[in-house]
Amino acid sequence: MTTAILRQRFALPVSHRPVAVLIAGVVLVLAVLAALVPTLLASGDPLQTDLVTAHRPPSLSHPFGTDQLGRDVFTRVVHGARLSLFIGVSATALAGLIGVSAGLAAGIGGRVVDAIASRAFDLLGAFPEVLLALVLITFTGTGTGNLVLALGLAAAPRFARVMRAETRAVRAADHVAQARLLTRSRARIVVRHILPNALRSLPIVVTLGLGTSILGAAALSFLGFGPQPPDPEWGSMLAEAHGDLRIAWWSVAFPGAAVTVVVLATTVLGRHVGHRFERRAQL
Repeated sequence: MTTAILRQRFALPVSHRPVAVLIAGVVLVLAVLAALVPTLLASGDPLQTDLVTAHRPPSLSHPFGTDQLGRDVFTRVVHGARLSLFIGVSATALAGLIGVSAGLAAGIGGRVVDAIASRAFDLLGAFPEVLLALVLITFTGTGTGNLVLALGLAAAPRFARVMRAETRAVRAADHVAQARLLTRSRARIVVRHILPNALRSLPIVVTLGLGTSILGAAALSFLGFGPQPPDPEWGSMLAEAHGDLRIAWWSVAFPGAAVTVVVLATTVLGRHVGHRFERRAQL
């Protein structure tokens, strides 16, 4: 399920937004807490195996059941948040760094530079990010670092297109024209007047892009390109347990639910940020 479909299905009326945003905030706080201090939510060892208790259904002792090796699924889901969120946040940060730099350069460059850059952004942006990341990671190889690199490069065109559009809009503003009349240096104009104003819509792209990166990380990890077992990560947990779906549905359902809930939470928060930004722009 793509992020666009998730956004359409979770498009709530305005009256329901405060409740949805509150729930999304709680979900993200719990996810961050699980990533930073997993032992606070699950004190067990996510790597501890016990074949005697393999494929146990959810119970008081094992809220999410156990997997094929007898490992507690709840503990692994909680500890898996660290890698999943690390990949998503790192990939989004890398995409933002590359995309903002490229978009700013295109926006302040001449017509030829802008034309070439915008066509390149449109061409790369035409591909689904997960597909583009899959192509890139086949060249870089598997592993957490390579997965972050592939996802970051794949998401960069989205940041670049937004940054280019914002830069060109700010560049044509009156205060920038006045700064030029005062014969200030071009670098000073870019740093003090263009860049700060062009970054206004970046939080929206970052928030929505974070969910896309987390979803992409889970998808590529499921295919075996991310963190390798036995390290807990939501996508690799799905890959390990998908063969046991008929006899132990919980070992697949709960890691999948973790990905879905966190992506939905970031989408709701991103839509809320975008809505507030639109309201401010209309004032």
